[in-house]
Amino acid sequence: MTHDRRSFLQAALGTALALPLGPALVAGSALLPAPAPKRKTIKPRRLVPGATVGLVSPAGVTWNPDEITIAQETVAALGLKCKVGAHVLDRYGYLAGKDADRAADLNAMFKDPAVDAIFCLRGGWGCNRLLPLLDFQAIAANPKILLGYSDVTTLLLAIYAKTGLVTFHGPMGESAWNGFSLAFCKRILFDAEPVLMENPHVTGDNLVVTKDRVQTITPGTASGRLLGGNLTVLGSMLGSDYLPDWSGAILFLEDTHEGIYRIDRMLTQLKLGGVLDRISGFVFGKCTDCKPGDGYGSLTLEEVLDDHVKPLKIPAWSGAMIGHIDHKFTVPEGVLAMMDADRGTLTMLEAAVN
Repeated sequence: MTHDRRSFLQAALGTALALPLGPALVAGSALLPAPAPKRKTIKPRRLVPGATVGLVSPAGVTWNPDEITIAQETVAALGLKCKVGAHVLDRYGYLAGKDADRAADLNAMFKDPAVDAIFCLRGGWGCNRLLPLLDFQAIAANPKILLGYSDVTTLLLAIYAKTGLVTFHGPMGESAWNGFSLAFCKRILFDAEPVLMENPHVTGDNLVVTKDRVQTITPGTASGRLLGGNLTVLGSMLGSDYLPDWSGAILFLEDTHEGIYRIDRMLTQLKLGGVLDRISGFVFGKCTDCKPGDGYGSLTLEEVLDDHVKPLKIPAWSGAMIGHIDHKFTVPEGVLAMMDADRGTLTMLEAAVN
């Protein structure tokens, strides 16, 4: 390298280092897109008897057509009508049809004036692939209840981030619609109640509660907008502009069939991505079938949560009825709530529907 060329490169590097950091730089993270701007919250209309639910399958394939029938019967049992998406029974490998077709079903349901709410049939994988194909302008102009969990986390967070529309992390068409899950769904989506979410206190034949217990990670109370969902899916969205502003949020997470080291890795990813440093409270639901590996080399889930969450010095608790479980809360994304880490409760501070 010649002396002149070396001098030029050194001068250029010095100039670059002197430039101010752009808005895409997040403290404690690599280059990331700036978070989605805060938008005015849009609340969908509540469900009423006789309303029409659009049934879509935006992620994994449904192998058994009877699952569609069960979902239709569930909707009918809720006192609602059902309109099935045109591509619900499509199959493209492990996906419920081609990306364009799955996205078309979802866009069509939002645009259809005869459809009042949208329920997702199941999760799996595939919703991330739809994001560039969604008509967010049409979604904002036609606000409706969107209900689902697991891989549907992608749609819930992206739609809230891009439009301000409150979405709902809760049962799907293939879920168990038992009394516990149904009660929360009805009170929030039909009755427009700002509910208290609290784990059941059932002792059964025992002297004390042994199931669905709450564990306080860091005591205290906090308030903020409820935002979150499946940890794996959330991690897969980092670096995109489809995520909301986490500032002051209460982050809730859940997962299933993940090794503890993977939970550790994904929480580390949220830390390095700047998410954990912005939130005001933390709630972990259930990690179904998330077990340590063979041998003596694994941390426990509790140890991993302590490692990542305690240093934040914010109220935090685990064990919430959120996740791949039969009895689950319906959690509105984007609604103001208060959490009590000592009691293990989430209290909505406003209704989620109009």
